[in-house]
Amino acid sequence: MSAETWPSLRAVKVTSRFKAGSKQTRVIGKEAMSRVPSKGKPAPDRPVRKGDKARAKPTGLGTRSLIGMGLAAALVFGAFVAYTSRPVPPPVIGGPFQLTTQSGQNFSEKDMLGRPYLVFFGYTNCPDICHTTLFEMSEIMRALGPDAKIGGLFVTVDPERDTPQQLKRYLESFDSRILGLTGGHEALDPMLKEYKIFAKKTPVENGNYGVDHNTIVYLMDKDGRFVTIFNVARKPADAARELQRYL
Repeated sequence: MSAETWPSLRAVKVTSRFKAGSKQTRVIGKEAMSRVPSKGKPAPDRPVRKGDKARAKPTGLGTRSLIGMGLAAALVFGAFVAYTSRPVPPPVIGGPFQLTTQSGQNFSEKDMLGRPYLVFFGYTNCPDICHTTLFEMSEIMRALGPDAKIGGLFVTVDPERDTPQQLKRYLESFDSRILGLTGGHEALDPMLKEYKIFAKKTPVENGNYGVDHNTIVYLMDKDGRFVTIFNVARKPADAARELQRYL
């Protein structure tokens, strides 16, 4: 085979010593010569051939490190779940008070002990929501029956106009177990704070005023402790059935 036939295998003489005192000349191709290291230059990499012992270089994290990281992540996640799954304590609603009923008698939270009761804050000049809420409370009490030991408190947020006499006239339209409470601001304001009630006067026509306030109905148990915000805007029988559990 001539160099003209395979130009890429142009013959090059390489002389090497195989035995002492003898020389042997062999012909190798140009491509093979490219793998022969020259002085001062490192030999180029060659592919791993069958039979070579490939040395694996460590890359990335070891197995133990990955297991450790997984355990740490699991512990952090478990702590997060445990923290977020803790039962949320009920809000602190209610407290001691000393007010006056629509009959002019002194009245405190101790007078309600022994029976569950509903608490609603409003005022007699309220255009609609107060009257509707008291009517719904009355219907629920009537569904429980006249002998049910259940109570209701209607606490005014407008003591300047809601005197005991005014409360008495207003409450005649509702169940007799609902008591009206009034008093001076020095007695009412602490109770509003204890029950988380917002009340603010707002001017209306003719120099009069209304009162913006919460329309929440609270359910308190026999010991005067807050149970829940009670939904009175439903069928009286359904609400009465819920209240029956606390009697």
